[in-house]
Parts: sequence; structure tokens; C-alpha cells
Amino acid sequence: MKLSTLRQQFYPVLLLTVVVFASVAMLALTNNVTEALIEYQIKQEILRMLQEIFPDMSRYTFENEIYTIYSDGDEIGYGFLATGKGYGGDIDILIGLNTDMMVKGVTIVSHTETPGLGDRIVKPSFTDRFIGLEITDVAVPAEGGKVDAISGSTISSKAVIDAVRTTAMEKAKALTGKNSTEK
Repeated sequence: MKLSTLRQQFYPVLLLTVVVFASVAMLALTNNVTEALIEYQIKQEILRMLQEIFPDMSRYTFENEIYTIYSDGDEIGYGFLATGKGYGGDIDILIGLNTDMMVKGVTIVSHTETPGLGDRIVKPSFTDRFIGLEITDVAVPAEGGKVDAISGSTISSKAVIDAVRTTAMEKAKALTGKNSTEK
């Protein structure tokens, strides 16, 4: 093989390798720069949603995946995230409980449900159904609960109901255990 033929085959491979490495380096740099910003924006959005559920909130702490909400130094409730499996995929939910473990509010953080059907879970006409309920009442009437599913988007609304109930019971149990050991 001639040297010029070898160069003709080698240079495109070398050039492609350099381009790939440069692209990977740029993507890694972009990810490092934007990752902190994205995390900050998510925290700010969660804070905004917590303030909607707890209008009297003056501050919060975050420990063991539970936001403890305070108003002027007094503990007024708890917030935490839950995930349900809807028709279109995961549904991320922010749940607020009063200190007496009653549902203070439910907000859909993100979802991939069908527009016009499953996405009705984000509307207050659905999320307000949870307010003031005991955790044990968070179920459809057929299961002894007090939350009606949305006609036409039963899978999506049932996913939210089940996720709220399951996660709220789990977190309430953890909080009750924490509070009883602190006394």
C-alpha cells in the first residue's frame, strides 16, 4: 500500500474521531452547566406549588423526601411527591397534608396523559376533590372512598387517587413514628 493511500484512509477517520470527541466534550460541558440551573428551577416550581397548597407558609425544611411546612415558626403541614402510573406514563403529584394528616391539597407536577381526556387530572375540578379528606377516604366510592374518578379518563384519575392514597399513608406512618419518638 502506498503512503498516500494510507493517508487518504487515515485522515477521514482521524477527523471523524476529533469531531466526535469534541461533540461529546461540548455535550458534557453543556450538561454540567445546565444541570444545576434545571435543578434550581425544579426546586423553585415545587416551592411555588407548596405555597399554593399552604398559603401561610413562611419556610420549609426538606428531610427524608418530606417537606415540613412552617408558618411563623409553627409546623402547619407536610408535602411530598408521589408517582402514579397513568394511561400515558408516569404522573408526578405533589401532596400536602395538614398536621392532623388531612389532605390539604393535591397538585399534578407533570404527566404525559392524553390531551383532552387524561389531562383533565390537572384541573381543580378534580384535584379539589381531595381537599379535607382523611387519607383513608382517598379512594373511589367502589373501594369505600370519597373521590370520584373522571368519566372518560378513569385510568388517569384512578392512578392519581391510588398514588395519593398509597404515598400519603406511607408518609403519614413515617411522620407519626417520627413525632412519637420526638416526644
